[in-house]
Amino acid sequence: MTLDYRCPICSEQLNQTNNTLSCKNRHQFDFAKEGYVNLLPVQFKRSKNPGDNLDMVQARRAFFATNHYTFLQQSLAELIAKKSPKMVVDLGCGEGFYTQAVAAALPDSTSVYGLDISKPAVKFAAKRYRKPHFSVASSKDAPFKEAQTDIVLSIFAPVFSHESKRLLQPDGMLVVVGPGPKHLFELKQKIYDDVRLHDAPPCPEGFEVIEQTLVEERQSVAIDVVENLIKMTPFAWKFKASHFEELAQNTTHQITFSFLITQYKKQSS
Repeated sequence: MTLDYRCPICSEQLNQTNNTLSCKNRHQFDFAKEGYVNLLPVQFKRSKNPGDNLDMVQARRAFFATNHYTFLQQSLAELIAKKSPKMVVDLGCGEGFYTQAVAAALPDSTSVYGLDISKPAVKFAAKRYRKPHFSVASSKDAPFKEAQTDIVLSIFAPVFSHESKRLLQPDGMLVVVGPGPKHLFELKQKIYDDVRLHDAPPCPEGFEVIEQTLVEERQSVAIDVVENLIKMTPFAWKFKASHFEELAQNTTHQITFSFLITQYKKQSS
């Protein structure tokens, strides 16, 4: 299969020769042994190791090894499969948990790309999952040409509306997954006196809502899994040693997993 990457430096088409991608201006990018390609040049990095660190990546990997988010994973894959896309781009793919499920639900002729600025996350993804194409790259300036893809995914990741609009074909679709109203409600009760429900996400600029689906389950979660869940959430820093000690008094906890899957289309010019 021909890869559809463009050069992150000059925006020219990248062509593959053996384990190297190169453009006509002789910018070259080698594939790592795990199978991913690094398309985030050092001059474009804001820090030495941008994105999620290894500890956060490992916590997510341990949590995703359980089946607690499988219902969301399957719901998303089924939704995408019904659209019969020819190309899907997952912006902020992390460890590829959702990317690979989407790829598995689609025919081999469909190109599925996952990119993330976290090298540890992409390295894990490429090592475990072979079907999607993974790259270390910026979601703000994705290495693809304009109007190239049918579906852009943003799953618990920042939504860059201008870039998503640029990537999508005229009839393409942006799919955003974020927290539902009561997501992790029981954990938030441990650290906040007044727990507020999550609001629905604002509509990205230049888009309009097609459909929004609430996917929700309340599950029993083992304490060691709860700890990994906390470490991979944005409010992890709120948990003190005393909070973990209180949680450890029970071997399992009832936790609500709540997600909103929102489909958007580009607004007419």
